[in-house]
Amino acid sequence: MMILNERIWSIFKQNWQHTLTYWSVFFSFGLSISFLGPTVLDLRCQTQSTLQEITCVFFSQQFFMLVGSSVGGVFKKTQKCALSALFASTLLISAVFAVVPLCHSVLLLAVALAMSGTAMGVIDTIANVQLVKIYQKDSAVFLQVLHFFIGLGALVSPLIADPFLSETNCILGAGNATSELRHLRHTLGRSAGRNWSHYHLLTEGTVVTQISYAFWIMAAINLPVPILVFALMQRERAPPCCCCGTRSPRLLEQDELAMKTWDQGEGEPKNLHPEGHGGGLFSCCRKGAVSTLTPSAAGIHVLGGLVVFMTDGLIGAYSVFVYSYAVDPPLSLKHKTAGYLASIFWAAITAGRLVSVPLSCWLQPVHMLIANLAGMVITALLLLLLYADSVFLFVGTFFLGFFLSSVFPCMLAYAEDVLSYQGCVTTVLVTCAGAGEMVLQIVVGLVMHSTGSYSFLLCSVFTGAIGLCLFFALLLFRHMHR
Repeated sequence: MMILNERIWSIFKQNWQHTLTYWSVFFSFGLSISFLGPTVLDLRCQTQSTLQEITCVFFSQQFFMLVGSSVGGVFKKTQKCALSALFASTLLISAVFAVVPLCHSVLLLAVALAMSGTAMGVIDTIANVQLVKIYQKDSAVFLQVLHFFIGLGALVSPLIADPFLSETNCILGAGNATSELRHLRHTLGRSAGRNWSHYHLLTEGTVVTQISYAFWIMAAINLPVPILVFALMQRERAPPCCCCGTRSPRLLEQDELAMKTWDQGEGEPKNLHPEGHGGGLFSCCRKGAVSTLTPSAAGIHVLGGLVVFMTDGLIGAYSVFVYSYAVDPPLSLKHKTAGYLASIFWAAITAGRLVSVPLSCWLQPVHMLIANLAGMVITALLLLLLYADSVFLFVGTFFLGFFLSSVFPCMLAYAEDVLSYQGCVTTVLVTCAGAGEMVLQIVVGLVMHSTGSYSFLLCSVFTGAIGLCLFFALLLFRHMHR
């Protein structure tokens, strides 16, 4: 254990600025991923649109985040390209926050969030890949911290938005419009299970909202992140604009980033230059990498991607639709009480990723994956069996988020280690995780709309069980792989 700690500390001291920078860009990622939930009704008032129209912005951000994840590998071939892409992406996120209050139509808002989603996808791919390149077999603990910063950002943005949420009557409908606004604000996924045709916007007069201040505060809070990236670029003498040509030295060929590892038993450092992370998803396929993979290696790529497709998709679907399930029978919770469920879920994810940091120093990623996936399925099954217990819904929501929190970083560390940091594992996993978040939200929403809110828990159990079975299949391919 002393040798392991010495090795990790030695590598971190050489790359502390790069590591802290990659952690900070994931804070930007987290800020962007959760602000839509509490602000969707204010944005609807701002754009004078129906709820069906405003929900298109969710798909816009998720779809272009998938696109950004797929093509982000193009920018990580060299140090200049990687840092320039991160600088542009984090600066773009601040710009989007500043511009959102000026978007008075759904189309403009969808375009702005599409740009934000693309930047998030690029950040996701580059930061994950570069940490894996730097730390290799010791990357698990640093990946856990990296994904902790997503949860931290996802907690911060709703807290910033809450004081500025409008309580004005910009929606007309049957009954008390102000109470309906409070109800609708927490109804992020409600459009899947209710007919909204009896609501319409009050277009007469001026809609008063203070949500602009929240977005401008988030833009200001995010500004130190591109400044940190720019400082790293100055250290590496990488200008903001670069040409990603072949003459530029590759990322790990810089003296400052040369990753040192120690031969077991000898204590002598050795430079490693892992290959196979050069391009994005399409680049991996175009290079002929698929044809050169052994069946076991290809199975690890595919099954690893499907596992995170299910688990990250479950995170996205549960955080969106748990409120809709809670306010419907048989629980019929008060709207304000049910509104805390999503916050508890994200808090559990943040806490789980924080706890996973020290655990990853003592446990192998495969052991953490077994515990997390088994705990996920057991918790989802208990939620289904105790569907009428409102207290356990809060308890189960916390534990479900806790077990789901570290699946992706553990899977990334495990799959890269199994394949000796060859191939396109990181790119495949990042892309599949983004696809899962986009697809499963749509699927769960359609199922709840056609069969009722109870099917939400069935979908959770079904998704978790498939993810666990796919992981067992992955273990089989791991046994076959050499």
